[in-house]
Amino acid sequence: MTANDQASAPPPVRPAFHGSTWKEIAYLLSNLPVAVIGFVYTVVMVSVSGGMSVTAVGLPLLACGLRGSRLLGRLDRARARALLGVRVAEPTPLPGPKRAGGFFAWLWAGVKDPVGWRTVLYELVRLPWGVLTFSITLTGLFVLWPVLPYVVRGMANVDRAMVRGLLSPSDELERRITELETGRGVVVDTAAADLRRIERDLHDGAQARLVALAMGLGLAKEKLLEDPEGAAAMVDEAHGEVKLALQELRDLARGIHPAVLTDRGLDAALSSVAARCVVPVKVAVDLPARPAAAIEGIAYFVVSELLQNVSKHAGARGAGVEVWRSGDRLLLRVSDDGRGGAGASGGGTGLAGLAERLRAVDGVFVVDSPEGAGTTVTAELPWRDRA
Repeated sequence: MTANDQASAPPPVRPAFHGSTWKEIAYLLSNLPVAVIGFVYTVVMVSVSGGMSVTAVGLPLLACGLRGSRLLGRLDRARARALLGVRVAEPTPLPGPKRAGGFFAWLWAGVKDPVGWRTVLYELVRLPWGVLTFSITLTGLFVLWPVLPYVVRGMANVDRAMVRGLLSPSDELERRITELETGRGVVVDTAAADLRRIERDLHDGAQARLVALAMGLGLAKEKLLEDPEGAAAMVDEAHGEVKLALQELRDLARGIHPAVLTDRGLDAALSSVAARCVVPVKVAVDLPARPAAAIEGIAYFVVSELLQNVSKHAGARGAGVEVWRSGDRLLLRVSDDGRGGAGASGGGTGLAGLAERLRAVDGVFVVDSPEGAGTTVTAELPWRDRA
């Protein structure tokens, strides 16, 4: 069972006074008024657009009506998400006339919209089901109290199946498009944050030091004839500033893309990172060839971030890094014997950020960190051959 399935799985059956049971009761009782609204809209929309199909306005009315059905589907998904805990991805929005390539292309896309037609089917079958669930639930509140949670759960599970079957994105491709659109936003945000970090580091570090260096050399030049010894001391101080500025630039370049990674690959680059860790780290890289530069860079920065977490937070005595290829996937594992208790679920945490970055490139990020038993982080990336 995947993490998404676990997140959307219904809670266990509880006594009638439990919150999850009351949410299901509220959902089933609201089925009737919601179903009546959806049924009336659908029947009127189909009847009017069908009757007008012999005129020039019939198809545009149908296309607009199906877009309205999409809105009804969004409301039904929101209601199921709030009361039944069903997590269903939103379908990809239909393009406007300009993006679709003109009015007729937009019209055809709207008329053949599978999401809209499946919502129409959903609203039609909902009315008899809404009458049934409303009647049974309302009656059960008075005469079926001992078994009400089980009756409610059974009907709610039917509703969950209907929502997943008729209101989810059209197919696997549609779901994949939704995932990639979400991942694209994460990539854009990450790139913008990295650019801001580089700009800040340059402005606050090397740039400020070089400005001070230029001022110091200017003063030394003015004193060169009047006070040679003082000028020599200032030049010596400026020499030290140059060394510090060069070191800061090297550190910044290493943070962007280390030269050792470009020249010698993951094995040497990760060994260099491990050498800077405050605890001993064993590095084992078993790759038949080097992956594409982008994948190699992501793998390097993931391991680098994880080893920084080990240095700062784990309280470990040792750590290990393993990298290997399995089929068309590049696998990474970073483990330590520290205090454990880490997790990638909290928003804003470093591990949560790494998980989002990996998901944006079709990767997987799994954290196993029981309290007091160390932490093991496993990451997967798609393997792409180096050009």
